[in-house]
Amino acid sequence: MARLSIRIDLAPGIRIGPGKVQLLEMIAEHGSISAAGRALGMSYRRAWMLVEEMNKGFDQSVVEAQIGGKAGGGARLSSLGADLVAHYRAIERAADRAAAPFLDRLSAPVAHAEREAATDPH
Repeated sequence: MARLSIRIDLAPGIRIGPGKVQLLEMIAEHGSISAAGRALGMSYRRAWMLVEEMNKGFDQSVVEAQIGGKAGGGARLSSLGADLVAHYRAIERAADRAAAPFLDRLSAPVAHAEREAATDPH
């Protein structure tokens, strides 16, 4: 089945898509950029660079540092970061609903070709 993947270009050089949103969700879940990166199989450096890119692209931070106590610091989503995730997921759900009949039509010939390939003895 075909699926829709959404990337939103907010301004030149400022994009949000499934990878960044998933990173934000993992930061919210794990309370740390490094733990979020590990959960996604991403290096800390890559995760940090994506967070910095998002933080610089908006007029306020999307991810905020938390000052650590005994266990050290961490990170959390700002209210803007939480809104960004929520709005992106809402756009994604609306687009999925709107695109479903068209994706089904596009998928039908692919499914037919896959069935033929599976039954072809050559």
